[in-house]
Amino acid sequence: MAARNVLRATHISKSFHDPINIPVLKNISLTIDQGEFVSITGKSGCGKSTLLYILSTMDTDYEGELVIDGSVMKGKTERELARVRNEKIGFVFQFHYLLNEFTVLENVMLPGLKLASSSEEHIRARAMELLRLLDIHATSSKKARQLSGGEKQRVAIARALINRPAIILCDEPTGNLDKTNSESVFNIFNQLTTEHHQALLVVTHDQEFAKRTHRIIEMEDGRIVSSATPPEKKSLDTAHL
Repeated sequence: MAARNVLRATHISKSFHDPINIPVLKNISLTIDQGEFVSITGKSGCGKSTLLYILSTMDTDYEGELVIDGSVMKGKTERELARVRNEKIGFVFQFHYLLNEFTVLENVMLPGLKLASSSEEHIRARAMELLRLLDIHATSSKKARQLSGGEKQRVAIARALINRPAIILCDEPTGNLDKTNSESVFNIFNQLTTEHHQALLVVTHDQEFAKRTHRIIEMEDGRIVSSATPPEKKSLDTAHL
């Protein structure tokens, strides 16, 4: 059975007007399926972050069509888009944006409490389940400010997962981490896709990270110039046949 499509962008274009018309994204089309681990790479200024901002529904000033989990985003009110972001999309950034005076458990629970689709007791249990999955449950009662950088990023990943999103969007999630913690984040993402069928789209400058994802989308000058399974991934898949 074919994997469910969780994100589809069709002919996305965007220009800045300051004061002249400057094209920044040019006819971008891509799809992400359930359980797919995709990276977007390219030089600074190629449009990666602008594209991610549109895919996250934070920027609605574009041409083309964006469909998330079967629902068209064009025409939705800001309130409806906010619900999509909370319910359908998980976010992981280079900087964790945890609330330092809240505990780890409270930080993970926040998006669930905001969505309010289940009881606080159920959200708390779900948060602890995720902290156990990411092997960070021992820190649940610590304040976020007491954690190391690697621990904070694990908490941010747990927070992104709390509402069972259709897709997780990541902007340089290992950009602020050392090699050991970067490897840990990659392994967590890989486990989420292979064992839990989570869709992940990661913008990254880390070529070693990108080479081990299922597919690399390379951007240049506001366009997608290639979208392919990296050779390392092909070799690994062949070795397991």
